[in-house]
Amino acid sequence: MNRQFLVMVAAWLSATGPAMANAPVSRMYAQAAQQVPVKGVVVAADGTPIPGATVKSLSTKKGATTNERGEFTIDAAAGEKLVITFMGYTQLEVAATTTPMRLTLTESSSQLGEIVVVGYGNQTKADVTGALTQLKADNIKQGVNISVDNMLQGKVSGVRIAQSSGEPGAGVDVFIRGVGSIRSGSTPLFVVDGVPLSNDNVSAGSPNVGLGTSEPKNPLNFLNTSDIETITILKDASAAAIYGARGSNGVVLITTKRGSKGAATLTYDTYVGTSKVIKKLDVMNADEYRKAVANPAFDHGGNTDWQDVIFRNAFVQNHNVSFAKNTPSGSYIASLSHMDQEGIVLNSSFKRTTARLNAEESFFDNKRLVVKMNLTASDINETGIPNGNTAGSDGQVLIHALMSNPTWNVRAADSSFTNFNKNQLYNPAYLLSIYDDKTNTFRALGNVEAALRIVNGLNYRVNFGIDKSNSERNTTMYPNVTDRTPLGAYSQNNLSSLTTLLEHYLTYNLTVQKHRVEALAGFSYQQFKYSGTTYGLQGITKQGQGVAPEYNPGYSGTPVAPQGFAQENELQSFFGRVNYNYDDRYMVTASLRADGSTRFGENNKYGYFPSAAIGWTLSRENFLKDVTEISDLKLRASWGQTGNQEVPNKITQPSYSLASSAGYYLYDNGTLINGVLVNRTANPNLKWELVEQFNIGADFDLFKGKLYGSLEYFNKTTKDPILNIPSGPLSPTTTIWKNVDATLVNKGFEFMLGSNLVRTKDFSWTMDVNGATLSNVIKDLPVSELYSGSISGPGLSGVNANIYKNGYEAGSFFMLKHLGYDKDGKDIFEDKTGDGVINTADRQIFEGAIPNFNFGLNSQMRYKHFDFSFAIIGQMGGYLFNNTALDLSINGIESDRNVLKKYYDAKAWSGNQVVVSTLFLEKSDMVRLNNLRLGYTLPLEKVSWLRSCNLYVAAQNLVTISDYSGYDPMVNTTKTVDGNQSLGIDYATYPAAKTFQLGATIKF
Repeated sequence: MNRQFLVMVAAWLSATGPAMANAPVSRMYAQAAQQVPVKGVVVAADGTPIPGATVKSLSTKKGATTNERGEFTIDAAAGEKLVITFMGYTQLEVAATTTPMRLTLTESSSQLGEIVVVGYGNQTKADVTGALTQLKADNIKQGVNISVDNMLQGKVSGVRIAQSSGEPGAGVDVFIRGVGSIRSGSTPLFVVDGVPLSNDNVSAGSPNVGLGTSEPKNPLNFLNTSDIETITILKDASAAAIYGARGSNGVVLITTKRGSKGAATLTYDTYVGTSKVIKKLDVMNADEYRKAVANPAFDHGGNTDWQDVIFRNAFVQNHNVSFAKNTPSGSYIASLSHMDQEGIVLNSSFKRTTARLNAEESFFDNKRLVVKMNLTASDINETGIPNGNTAGSDGQVLIHALMSNPTWNVRAADSSFTNFNKNQLYNPAYLLSIYDDKTNTFRALGNVEAALRIVNGLNYRVNFGIDKSNSERNTTMYPNVTDRTPLGAYSQNNLSSLTTLLEHYLTYNLTVQKHRVEALAGFSYQQFKYSGTTYGLQGITKQGQGVAPEYNPGYSGTPVAPQGFAQENELQSFFGRVNYNYDDRYMVTASLRADGSTRFGENNKYGYFPSAAIGWTLSRENFLKDVTEISDLKLRASWGQTGNQEVPNKITQPSYSLASSAGYYLYDNGTLINGVLVNRTANPNLKWELVEQFNIGADFDLFKGKLYGSLEYFNKTTKDPILNIPSGPLSPTTTIWKNVDATLVNKGFEFMLGSNLVRTKDFSWTMDVNGATLSNVIKDLPVSELYSGSISGPGLSGVNANIYKNGYEAGSFFMLKHLGYDKDGKDIFEDKTGDGVINTADRQIFEGAIPNFNFGLNSQMRYKHFDFSFAIIGQMGGYLFNNTALDLSINGIESDRNVLKKYYDAKAWSGNQVVVSTLFLEKSDMVRLNNLRLGYTLPLEKVSWLRSCNLYVAAQNLVTISDYSGYDPMVNTTKTVDGNQSLGIDYATYPAAKTFQLGATIKF
């Protein structure tokens, strides 16, 4: 064999010519392996340079490190294998070329070494034993997102986002693993750079000038989403219990950006876009209406689409400038942004200017003392529309636009707005013209944190934070020709809040051979101050005359007695946690928090919230070490208790007032003396709602990133719910606040599956899908039922659609069952009692206010300089009570009003009485193309002064597939009754918008 090989080599040498045949073998090898300087640049998928990446030759072991522009130079031969590595990114192997190389790293799916944020510290992903998900800004920065919670849509299993309104800056309902309380809300705790935020409103509410009160704006809309680095969602009790009394609905940790490594960077991020209503409701047009009405007086000769009158193509723009620097001893980043978003309904808008400064500096030997400062200041100006969620059947501009007769013209012959001249029915364009609503909110959030290394492994930290906001809302209803405040009214609402935080905690880290221990012990004190005032005028000057009352409230009108309130509460806490890790295989975590709150009774000032979790990394065991298909496999189990303190202040204390009804007459002259009236019965035993949760999970990475993800099962039980229920005999009040023995159980299964489908030099494609099931039931409620979900409609005052009852889901629907229409178009309802008479006794319970399955699909692709991503979201198994459709039911056609076309097409009788029934209960199942983005990163190898430039086009809410007849199936209008949560109700909700964007991210 060896002789044959030598003969073949000799023949080859002869064929190459005399020069090569006579060349020494050493010279031939030198020519074949001649090394030259190979140059290149290492960038991320979006084109951003990666400084500090390692470039190494497999054969010669020579190495180089990229500079601040991501550039490197290494001596290598053409075709020589180079390996490029950087923490958090997948290792890349390429062949060296003599031409400049552009190497793109993709984020690693496993990322066991990645640092994730947890309560009061950080951990590597490999050490995490609780159920948490960390999102990076690059993965969630899609579409027009005013607030942080909107960015979570479809990104995390078990997290459901429901819009309370599509109005810019409006509130969002965030549900983590179901509904955790009957009356205390389901909003998670948000923590920004270590400062827990209060869930109280920071934007002044609107007064009721005859059009209802609007829902509060989103308290998180002060944050500039471009400033966010990571969002971490703590879902199970093990992860959230370190926040004790406020962790029952989950915890969302938000960290903002820091200075980047290398040279200073200047970034300009901008987009402009246009928005329009996601869909229009199918009410009758003018021709259809003329054919349908029997009374010719209802034909007013016009042809108007009233939805087109109030909706518009709205413009949005956003500009953000930031500069950052990392120095040998610290870092800083400063940013300034401005967002201006028009609402898709006329006269509504949101403008925000935000400034942020994050700085970090170290002192003494080897960074013994590190001081950090974070400061955000935002100024928000909003204009609103008359669209109150507490209004009756006629008190909202959207309802008026939908039920206005399409044969009316917008304006009369003299160019004035057409006067419908009807009670409870107004020209919506006119209504917008006489209503003025402006809100200014200024908020500043900042904290200073100092960390001192006492000895190696032992560190002391102190954190002092302040959250201050002031909001002023000026609402004017000018004198008008409607029956809603015809003489006009003005109101100014002011709201002020101040939260201060002081925390001290020690951390200790010890490693002995295969044993690693991390311990935490701390103290926290947080004070909340909240106050507001209201004053106003009635009977003001006509619009356009004199000075507007918001600038001169004393100009005209009758003053309304001012009102005000002030509240204060405190939270004092002690907390501790221990993490133990053996050989990176076995992990144990235990934590305990003790919270003392002034909100609770003298006998229960403190609550105690423990948790424990274990983890087992099977992939590090000997029996799996050689299984190359398994890169990572970890099992987790946890148990813990958290609390809910979201209840009104002072409800444990008695409340009194002077009232004539409790008074008496003097014997001698008959003078009435006011007596003392008991308004609230004291309950010193009131304590936290308690949430106990059990979780089993698994994390895996298979086939080197071809399949990765996590699986979770959870059982979350709310105990001792706080309710305002009927009091016992001889009580001075009819109701009392107390903990009851009921339980609210949420359980389900969550999954996240992802894959690096393709990963080559020029093309990469990653995709992940997440989903969660949810089962919810109420048990042991000590009263027969509780109601919520107040319904707006003619003759329906005091009627509710939601019920809380043992054995059923929270917020189930309670109403008549509609079976269809008879031959005359009359409603047919199921006679549940069998007595031949349809009445309230025939109402039935229907579950489904909470969808039992939610999912999201996210995909990112890159081909050379192009990037393409899309996100799909969906929900199944839920229902919405369409209160808007109720207001547009068939009988409106007999009173000069428009109706939904589907009722006329069904040949429903116009004399049908409006009742709460399943006729208006619709499935909220939907699938939506939530985001779509196509970008191009300009090749800038020859441009020394520009690091990267990514141009993109994007669309949001592009396509929605749903049978729901309302504007948006992902809504939840607040219609509470006695403080009990309302679920699954849609009443004239400001519609969602379909948005198209053109943007750029430029880095210098």
